Amino acid sequence: MLDLGWILSRLNSSDVLDILLVTLVFYALLRLIHGTQAVQLVRGILIFMLLAISIANILQLTAFTWLVRGATSALLVAIPVIFQPEIRRALERLGRTSTILGRPGEEEASQVIDEICAAAEYLSQHRLGALIVLEHETGLQEFIDTGIILDSRVTRDILIAIFYPYTALHDGAAIIRGNRLVAAGCVLPLTENPSLDRRFGTRHRAAIGLSEQTDAIVVVVSEESGTISVAHDGRIVQRLDRTRLRNILRALHRPLLRRELRRHWFWQR
Repeated sequence: MLDLGWILSRLNSSDVLDILLVTLVFYALLRLIHGTQAVQLVRGILIFMLLAISIANILQLTAFTWLVRGATSALLVAIPVIFQPEIRRALERLGRTSTILGRPGEEEASQVIDEICAAAEYLSQHRLGALIVLEHETGLQEFIDTGIILDSRVTRDILIAIFYPYTALHDGAAIIRGNRLVAAGCVLPLTENPSLDRRFGTRHRAAIGLSEQTDAIVVVVSEESGTISVAHDGRIVQRLDRTRLRNILRALHRPLLRRELRRHWFWQR
C-alpha cells in the first residue's frame, strides 16, 4: 500500500502548484460542458473506459489491452469532432456571466415555481395556450438556440405576455434555467410515441417529446380546454389546479421526492 505521509513529505511548492493547475483545468472543462448534453456523453465514455481498462488489467488480456490502448488514442482525436456543437456552445456560455451562476436555492426555486403557477392559473382561466420548460440537469441549449434570448427574471406578467395571442413568441416554448427566463419562442421535438392519446395536440406532444429526451419539467396549458398539465420523464399528468401544480413542481425539484413521484399512479405514458 502507498504511504500517504511519505508521498506528502516528498511534495514541494511547485508540485502542489502543478496539481492545483491540473485540477483547475479539469474543473474549467467540466464547467464549460455543464448544462449541455455533453455531460451525459462524457460520463458514459469515462465509465466505459474505466471498465475496459480495469478488465484488461485484472484479467491480463493481451489482445484486449492492445485494443483498449488503440481505442483510447483514437478517442482523443475523435472527441473534438464528437463534441463540436457542445464545445462551441460551452465557449459561448463562457462569455455570458449570467449562465455561469449556479442553480438557485430552495427559496429562489420556490419563488420561480410560484410565479409559474400564478401565470399558469391565469392562462388556464383565459384559455391561452402555453408551454413552459424548466431545465434540470440535462442542458437545453440546443433548444434555447431556436428561440429568442430574453435572460429576464421569471415573473407572472412576463410569462402571460409571452403567451398572449398574436404576440411573436406565443407559439413556441419558454425555457427557464435556474431563476432566469432564458428564451421564448423555442422549438421542441415532438414525441414519436404511437400509443399516445390522439386527443393530445402539438403542445402536449412537444412537452412529452422533450421530457423523453431530457430530464426537463414541462408545464402545458391547453388552448382548447384550459387544462394544466405537467410532462416529465416521458409521462404526463393532467387536470391540475394551482395547488396541485405547485406541489408537483416542488416535488420534481427535489431528487428524492422526484423518484417517488415518478412511481405515482397518475403519471401516464
